[in-house]
Amino acid sequence: MFRILLGREGRVWREALAAVLAAEEDLEVVAELAHTDEVPVVAARKRPDVVVLDHALPGSLTVPDLCEKLGAALPGSVVLVLMDQRGGALSTALARLAPRVGVLTTDATPWQLVESVRQLVRGETVLDAKVAVAALTARDNPLTDRERDVLRLAADGAPAKEIATELFLSAGTVRNYLSRVIAKTGARTRIEAIRIAQASGWI
Repeated sequence: MFRILLGREGRVWREALAAVLAAEEDLEVVAELAHTDEVPVVAARKRPDVVVLDHALPGSLTVPDLCEKLGAALPGSVVLVLMDQRGGALSTALARLAPRVGVLTTDATPWQLVESVRQLVRGETVLDAKVAVAALTARDNPLTDRERDVLRLAADGAPAKEIATELFLSAGTVRNYLSRVIAKTGARTRIEAIRIAQASGWI
């Protein structure tokens, strides 16, 4: 029986994924979380064999940082990251952590998800072909992890105050991050910066 910790924002999607995994006789979901900051604490207590994470899971820890942290704390565990096809820069960062970290696109079938979990446990590399292409064609990402966090929230329509609360920053710091992002992307506005970053696979 393989023990799974699941990290996914949105209760409906999280519980749906948990149901898919728990339906298998050899898989058991031992925890369901909605924030990256919760994962290391719960993982240390539950000692999962596999951690399944949404690439956009909110929190102060980025997913690559979280994967590194889990690798140090739980050397016997593996991580499967679910992400869309646009995350080229993120894909590159995660691909370097293979085979302990696998990457699967969010349009994968339930069967592919379950089989990917089993492959990782067997020590096999899991890297979706579409994600691999995105990683190979991604331009170098000029944005820092924190700038990407701020821009992702801005892309969801969150105002500076809300972003500041979510990331434990001041509103002024958030505005400074957004100004730097606009300058780095060569955009004229925040909206244009978001479009450039999304098209380049930086967020």
